[in-house]
Amino acid sequence: MTSLADRPSLTTALLRGWRRKCPHCGTGSMFRGYLTIRETCATCAQPFEPLRADDAPAYFTISIVGHIVVSGLLGLEVYAHPPTWVQLSIWLPATLILTLGLLPYVKGTVMAAIYCANRSD
Repeated sequence: MTSLADRPSLTTALLRGWRRKCPHCGTGSMFRGYLTIRETCATCAQPFEPLRADDAPAYFTISIVGHIVVSGLLGLEVYAHPPTWVQLSIWLPATLILTLGLLPYVKGTVMAAIYCANRSD
């Protein structure tokens, strides 16, 4: 058990999670693949199994991407009136790239938030 002084602040833990690093030490990686979680941190032995994010990362990622894509699509439609095929050729790949690009980082951040919520005093 670590002392209260050894625990990172919420902001520090969330930034470590965004970097896909252990929210406790900030050194070891939380992931061994794209979204596959390690059992424990290789540096500090923090267990990652209790940090089950389930569907929250996908929900938050789609919310973020949806705001970006819908705003861009509507803005482009209002100002340029492009044909439908142009809109599709821009926003379908953008949706895919943004979703797949953000998902691991959002998952790391959600796991760090769960770490902060679950740590006992």
